[in-house]
Amino acid sequence: MIAITGANGNLGKATLAFLIKRTLPKNIVAIVRDVDKLSEYAGSGIHIRTADYEDQESLEKALTGVDRLLQISASATGVRAMAQETRVVHAAVKCGVKEIAYTSTLFPHESAHFQAAHICRNTEELIRQSGMRYVFFRNSMYHETIPLFIGEAMGDGRIFYPSGIGRVSFASRKDIAEALCNVLTGPAFSNATYDITGSETFSFADIALTLKDIAGFKEAAHTDISPEDYRKGLLGFGLGDEEAGFYASMADSIRAGEFEKTHHSLEGFLGRKPLGVQEYLKALF
Repeated sequence: MIAITGANGNLGKATLAFLIKRTLPKNIVAIVRDVDKLSEYAGSGIHIRTADYEDQESLEKALTGVDRLLQISASATGVRAMAQETRVVHAAVKCGVKEIAYTSTLFPHESAHFQAAHICRNTEELIRQSGMRYVFFRNSMYHETIPLFIGEAMGDGRIFYPSGIGRVSFASRKDIAEALCNVLTGPAFSNATYDITGSETFSFADIALTLKDIAGFKEAAHTDISPEDYRKGLLGFGLGDEEAGFYASMADSIRAGEFEKTHHSLEGFLGRKPLGVQEYLKALF
């Protein structure tokens, strides 16, 4: 059986939608904390199992009989996220999972600015040492994060974001989900690591110009605000210190060039050109 952790999240649900078209529902295990969040699959034949990342025993029960696992990186942050992802790996080993695919980040390096990169680096190492065969998808940032980064700029094209001239090889979440499905239903895993990116890189100045072209925003431009002002703004919107620090680390990582790498792996998994940033943004207007 093939299992997905976080199956009710955006990437998990998208992967599940492709997976159910490629294999019998009885071969799929969707692991969630709240079964009601997968109500659309009730009665479909998919095994919907509950587990909490904080509860090792529940994870072990959910992974019973699973051969292949897609471990989607945790949505939590900091020490809590590292503990959660560690529990998943340990539960998979205990339950005899043979192969694991893990969604990492593009630059899981000890020098990374992006906080999640340190979680991913730790989880990758745990998996390497586990004895399970693996595939790592080191994902760039999703197209779908662009509206979140630029906020009100979706209405006027004026972007205020502390990314400097940093560039990002954005990729579509839906394309990544399809690629993951192809891996999960494909040949035996070969302990491989793939950089999953778009074919081009974009600075936020480029995104502003794209919005100007697509939506006709005359004042579209990117203003590189200071990291300090950005963090203060996040706190002003009601985010806590830890969450604000996480989002600030994203901006720092872009400024440092941690998401500027491009690779053709995604196109190879899809057998076609991935969706481009311009196409994605055009569909929003």
